[in-house]
Amino acid sequence: MKPEAGTHLPALPDEVTFLLRPRGAGWVVDGTVGMGGHAELLLERGGERVRLLGIDRDPAALAQARIRLSRFGDRVVLRHADFRDLHAVARANGVEDAQSVLLDLGVSTYQLATPERGFSFAADAPLDMRFDPTRGPTAARLLETCSEAELVRMIFEYGGEPHARRIAREIVRRRGRKPLRTTGDLVQVVKAAVPRRAWSKGRHVATRTFQAIRMAVNQELDALGQALPAAAGLLAPGGRLGVISFHSGEDRVVKQAFRSLAAGPYALVEPAPITPSREERQANPRARSAKLRVLERRRESHDAR
Repeated sequence: MKPEAGTHLPALPDEVTFLLRPRGAGWVVDGTVGMGGHAELLLERGGERVRLLGIDRDPAALAQARIRLSRFGDRVVLRHADFRDLHAVARANGVEDAQSVLLDLGVSTYQLATPERGFSFAADAPLDMRFDPTRGPTAARLLETCSEAELVRMIFEYGGEPHARRIAREIVRRRGRKPLRTTGDLVQVVKAAVPRRAWSKGRHVATRTFQAIRMAVNQELDALGQALPAAAGLLAPGGRLGVISFHSGEDRVVKQAFRSLAAGPYALVEPAPITPSREERQANPRARSAKLRVLERRRESHDAR
């Protein structure tokens, strides 16, 4: 059964629960708690002695998580913060060691289904795209201020868009006449720039460009690079860090960071990323590109952190 529009199903729920469920008392840290789907499962399976610190940049998602996780009472602590500040937020809330840490990257179904957030090209809406709408420049501002060369790099590196140069050139041309203010404006730019024969039948022509701009607006790869060592540093001996990525650039950052950390007091739980089953891909198409990598802190590790 496929999810209804606006319903967010967490990716790889069984795999996350099996690999990251605490085997004893302690903290679970969800650095991208979102609407609380993974957090709920980990709290249920972990037992009464497990507590959760949930962090998210999106205050609207946190409000939903607060409702969803209310039955767990004071076992749940939720904070509005960026996961790049994971270490400081954890310490401020009394979390010295974590049994497990989870980072679920990318944009949620809930965010995509809220037009005014500007993540989706399905409706004409303000070109925002910020995970945290209370701070930082919007996508509209980014498109107004970036040079053509910066736009090319952004759209190609973050979106893998082969027509990045054409799209960047068209953005600069259009903004010279009128600023790009809405998602519809950006869609029209992409449609004008990409030759009709190159449009994919199975994917909207603007998909890669929207992904690239969203990642740039939220500085997603930079934040991830900062968060991974901090997340690993929170683990108690035997604790595990799991990261779910949906983009090759994200997975590359995770893979390289985990390999580097595995040279020290950590070990890879699986040599290759875990991907959704055929049944999950059918039930939740948005999870089809998900990859889960898991790192464990060795039990014999007692080095100072």
